[in-house]
Amino acid sequence: MLGASHAFSGFSTNDIPAAKMFYSQTLGLEVTEENGMLTLHLAGGGRVLIYPKDDHQPASFTVLNFPVENIDQAVDRLTQAGIRFERYEGAPQDERGIVREYGPAIAWFTDPAGNILSVLQGQE
Repeated sequence: MLGASHAFSGFSTNDIPAAKMFYSQTLGLEVTEENGMLTLHLAGGGRVLIYPKDDHQPASFTVLNFPVENIDQAVDRLTQAGIRFERYEGAPQDERGIVREYGPAIAWFTDPAGNILSVLQGQE
């Protein structure tokens, strides 16, 4: 029934201007703004809607994953851009926050509203 629909995902933020700066300036994504909401334009044609919500509560799970060719280089570049990688108690993370067990190497960080994002190795 919806197989031909160009579906997209979305999540909330409590600060549209901060989100716009983070996603466009820090992460280098194409971001458009319309009706007080942001659209992230992802490689390959994907889209993500970010909408304002006054009582925003960040999800306790990853809302957006960024596949990368080389996770070590991606983590280094993001760290240089001011990104702080999350540390999770009990997770087998290396000194940079990368988990290399249980599947593709992955590292998590958050946007200004606390939404959890990741970079992961070789899933392009």
